[in-house]
Amino acid sequence: MKLMPFIKILVLSFTLFIPSNGIAYSQEHNTSLEVEETHKSTEEEFDITSMIMHHISDAHEFHVYGKNEDHFPKALTVPLPIILWTENGLTSFMSSEFHHNDDGTYVVEKNGLKFVKFHEKIYQANADGTLSMDAEHHPTNVKPLDFSITKNVFVLFLSVAILLLLFSAAGRSYKKHGTGEPKGIAKFLEPLVIFIRDEIAIPNIGEKHYRKYIPLLLTIFFFVWLNNIFGLIPFFPFAANVSGNIAFTFTLAVIVFIVVTLSGNKNYWKHIFWMPDVPVGMKLFLAPIEVIGMFVKPVSLMIRLFANITAGHIIVLSLVGLIFVLKSVWVAPVSVAFTLFISVIEILVTAIQAYIFTMLTSLYIGAAIEEEH
Repeated sequence: MKLMPFIKILVLSFTLFIPSNGIAYSQEHNTSLEVEETHKSTEEEFDITSMIMHHISDAHEFHVYGKNEDHFPKALTVPLPIILWTENGLTSFMSSEFHHNDDGTYVVEKNGLKFVKFHEKIYQANADGTLSMDAEHHPTNVKPLDFSITKNVFVLFLSVAILLLLFSAAGRSYKKHGTGEPKGIAKFLEPLVIFIRDEIAIPNIGEKHYRKYIPLLLTIFFFVWLNNIFGLIPFFPFAANVSGNIAFTFTLAVIVFIVVTLSGNKNYWKHIFWMPDVPVGMKLFLAPIEVIGMFVKPVSLMIRLFANITAGHIIVLSLVGLIFVLKSVWVAPVSVAFTLFISVIEILVTAIQAYIFTMLTSLYIGAAIEEEH
C-alpha cells in the first residue's frame, strides 16, 4: 500500500494549535459578585463545564475576546444574521441587536414580538421580555423556527467556498498547462486525489464502477478534513467546531445511507433479506440482523466522527482548565505540556477521521454493488 500521499496529508495537517480563547473565559450569564453587609466579597468559582460547553457548542455570533457588555472591556464579537419564522411571518435581524438582561438572557423586539436568547436558543418572550420557566429551569415559551446563520453554518459555507476556489484553480491549471507535471495548487491536490482513487475507490468499489462514485468520495474527504482543520486553527476569528456537531455528521451519514441504498443491486438485497447458501431457519434469523445493520453502518459513521472530534476538544480544554480549577501556577507547565501533546494528536485525527469516513463509505458502496460470485 502506498502510504506516502497519506503521510503528506498528516504532515500538511500540522498547524500551530492552541484552543482559541481557552484561557480567558468566564460565563456569559454570571452577574456581578454580591457584597455582604460585612463588606466581604465572595470569589466566583471557575465553572469548567460551562467553559468547555461554551467552546464546543454552536452560537449566533463569533466571540473573539472579552466578556459580556456589563464588564470592561466589553466583548468583541462578530454578529451573524438571525432568521426566524413566527406567527407574524419572517423576522430577521443581526445578533448584535440582542441586549443583555439582568437575568442572564438577551432580548430584542422585532416585528411586533419580543425574542429572548437563552443558552444560545431563541424563544418568543413574554410581554415584559422575560421567559417562563418550569421546575427544572427550562423555558416553556414558544420557539420560532430558527433558520439563522450560526457560526457553524457560516464556517460550513466558508469551507464550501474554499473547496470550490481550490479545485477551480486546479482545473484552470490543468487547462492551461495540460496533464503533465501539475502546477500551483494542482501540485498539492493531485497526490491526494490519486491517493483517494488508487488506495480507496478502486480497491473497495472496483475498476468497473469507481468512476461513478469518486466525486462523492473526494467531496467527503476534503469536506470533512477542511472542517476538522477549521476547528483547530489558533486565534482564527471564524473557527467553529463543525465536525463536533452531531447535525453535521448526521447529515453526512444520511447522504451515505441514501447513496448505498439506491446503489444496491439485487445481489445486495438478496443477501439482506434471504441470505444464500444457508438453511431456511438461519435465513429467517439473519434477515432482521442484516436490516438492522443497514442503519447501524451510517450511525457508526455519524458517531465515530462526532465523538473523536468532540473528545479531542474536551480533553484539551479540560487540561487548560486545570490551571484555574486547582488555582496554582505550578500546574501550568504540566498542563501546557499535556495540552501540546494532545493537540498534536488532534491534528493527526483531522486527517485520519476524514480518511476513515471516506474509506468506510467506499466499503459500504462496494458491498452494495458487488456482483454475485
